[in-house]
Amino acid sequence: MHTTAAHAKGEVSRGITWLARSGYAARGVVYIIVGAFAFMAGIGSGETVGTKGAIQQLLSQPFGTVLLWIMVVGLLAYAAWRITQAITDPEGHGTEAKGLVIRAGLVGGAITYSLLALFTLGLLGTSIGESSGGGNGGSGGGGDFLSGLLGWKYSNYLVYAVALIPLGVGIAHIIKGWKAKFEKYFYASEDVMRWVRPISRAGLIARGIAFLIVAGMLFSGGTRYEPTDPPGLEDALNALQSLPFGAFWLSIVGLGLVAFALYSISEAIWRRIDTAAVMG
Repeated sequence: MHTTAAHAKGEVSRGITWLARSGYAARGVVYIIVGAFAFMAGIGSGETVGTKGAIQQLLSQPFGTVLLWIMVVGLLAYAAWRITQAITDPEGHGTEAKGLVIRAGLVGGAITYSLLALFTLGLLGTSIGESSGGGNGGSGGGGDFLSGLLGWKYSNYLVYAVALIPLGVGIAHIIKGWKAKFEKYFYASEDVMRWVRPISRAGLIARGIAFLIVAGMLFSGGTRYEPTDPPGLEDALNALQSLPFGAFWLSIVGLGLVAFALYSISEAIWRRIDTAAVMG
């Protein structure tokens, strides 16, 4: 009986580890594409893409359909891992204000990557989301409520509230990269960390800058944006390109996002996954 229970526990532990590592790897693939396209756009050899654009680029590759199915699994795994982190708190963020904000951010990440997985399924020709086209008719109270909310004369203030999310995420990424707070989650030798450390710092800071640009667009744009359709990563990169010396800065941020992709892949390989805390 004890052996059977231990075996089952081991299987669950391996499943949790697979969930986390495949999720980090999927995020890495997305950002390699986003960063590479941003860099190429910066040197005048292409256009920027966001996370959805990165997925679309995969579809155009040989065996694109197979790659997208792999990405669906990876993105859903990442979303599930983020929810697991938020609920079980294996990193010990706690229930004080700071910890709750971090855990709420994990839930937000789970939602974002779940939506990206659904977008990927849509590219694969599934029927998911086909019913969403009928939102203009019927007596849906939710749609009426949303229309009324966005028609409220102070609805532009909701845009500023939405802007606080990328602002907070951007600042947190920059602090995490600058202070190298990610190191405590890695289980790797110093020889490995010697190159993982600077790449990860550059990647986190670059992604933080991208989030701050999104926040800046929302704060400065005001009524130009709707709370339900805020600017995304591609918009931020395009805005960066329009600045003085924008091509240079876009190239640098593009390389930084590639570094973030390498950081994600490093997490897939060396991150400490505390399965005991999750199962506990």
